[in-house]
Amino acid sequence: MASQLSNWSGSYQFTAREVIAAQTISDVQKAVKQGRKVRAIGTRHSFNDLADNGATLIDVTGIAPDPVIDEAARTVTVGAGTSYGVLASWLERNGWALHNLGSLPHISIAGATATGTHGSGSGNKILSAAIAGIEYVAADGEIRHTTRNDDGFDGMPVGLGAFGIAVRITLDIEPSYDIRQDAYAGLTWDRVLEDPDAVMNSAYSVSLFTDWTGPTLRAAWVKRRTTDANNQDVDDFFGAQRDPGPVRFIDAPEDNLTICGVPGPWSQRLPHFRLDSTPSNGDEIQTEYFVDKRHGAQALEALRQRASKIAPVLQVSEIRSIAADTLWLSGSYQRETIALHFTWLNRPDQVNAAVTQVEQALEPFAARPHWGKVSHVTAERVTALYPRLKDARELFERLDPEGRFGNNRLERLGVRAGQVRR
Repeated sequence: MASQLSNWSGSYQFTAREVIAAQTISDVQKAVKQGRKVRAIGTRHSFNDLADNGATLIDVTGIAPDPVIDEAARTVTVGAGTSYGVLASWLERNGWALHNLGSLPHISIAGATATGTHGSGSGNKILSAAIAGIEYVAADGEIRHTTRNDDGFDGMPVGLGAFGIAVRITLDIEPSYDIRQDAYAGLTWDRVLEDPDAVMNSAYSVSLFTDWTGPTLRAAWVKRRTTDANNQDVDDFFGAQRDPGPVRFIDAPEDNLTICGVPGPWSQRLPHFRLDSTPSNGDEIQTEYFVDKRHGAQALEALRQRASKIAPVLQVSEIRSIAADTLWLSGSYQRETIALHFTWLNRPDQVNAAVTQVEQALEPFAARPHWGKVSHVTAERVTALYPRLKDARELFERLDPEGRFGNNRLERLGVRAGQVRR
C-alpha cells in the first residue's frame, strides 16, 4: 500500500492510495490514460509533499536505463528514473562525463533535475542545465519530445513534475576527466567573510561545512580538475590545513565518503558519498536556500547571528556556489548563487522552529527555497522570488489543462491552478 511508502529518510509518509511500479514506458502511458490524477516518483529524496498527490504515484525507477550516446551532439539519452551514480559509472567506462554531480550519486536523474538539484562550483550550473531534451508522457498518455530549440523549454527542466512524466532525458556530456579532492580543517570565518567569492571561486568545486558556531568552520572540501592550472599539491587553503583524512563533516562512517588526496575519475570524486554505501546520515530532514552571490557575506553573517537557535537541531550545513542559468524555476535563475543547505536531526517540531529562524535571517536577501526540501514559503513569496513563475504556470496549464499532474503543494505555491482530477 502507498500508505506504507516514505521518502528516503523516513521523514515524510506518502498519502497516495496507489503506487504503480512501471517497468516500461508503455506502463507509464497506460497509467496516465486511465485518467486519474498522477505523479511520478523516483528515489524519493524529497522532504516534503512535492511528489505526493493522495491518488496515484508512478514509480519510474524500474524502467531500464538503456543509455545511448550521440557523440556528434555530445549528449547521452537515458531512462529518467536512472540514478546519477549508475549513469556516471557507465559514462566513465565509455570515456565520457557530466559537468557535475550532486553530493549523493543515489538520486534519480528526473527527480533531481525536476527540483533544481545541484553540486558546487562557481562555474557550474545546476544539474538541470545539462538537459538538452526531455521525452515525457503527456496528459493524454501519448509520448512527447521537447528540446532546447522549443519555445518554453526553459520552463521544463526544473518542471516539478507539473507538465507530464519524464521517461527519458537527454543530457550534455563531455570527455571524461579526473578530479583530485582534498579536505581541509581550520578554515576561519574571518577568512571566509573577508572575501567569500575568492574562497568559493578557488577551485572547480568548493564545499564548506559548518554548524554556524565558533570561529572556525567544520571542514572545507575542495575538488580540482587535474588539468586545471591551480591543481597542485596544496597544503594550505586560505589558512586551513589539508588533512589526509578525509575531514568528516557529518556523523557517517568514513568509508561512506569519497576518497580524498588521490586523483580519480570525476564519477568517484564529485559526489561526497560513495554509490556503493549508505548515503549521508539517513535519519534526517533537509532544507536549502539560494541567495544572490552579491549578498553572500551578509547572508552568512546573518545565519551566524542565529547560531544558538539553529545549531541544537542541526547535523551540518553545507555552503556551495552555483553559476547562473536561464531556467525559469531554478534557484539560480539569472543570478550567481550561494547555496545554503541544512541537514537537520529528524525532529520535526524543533526543525520547523529552526527553519523559521533561518528564513527570518535570509528574508532580506530574497532567498529562494529548494523545491524538494522543507520550507515555510508561501505562494505570495514564490511569486516575488521567481520572475518567470507566471510563464511557468501558463506553460503547465497549457500542457495539462485538467491538472492531472498537479497536486496540493503546487497549487498552494501558485505553480499550478486549482483544477483537480482524482
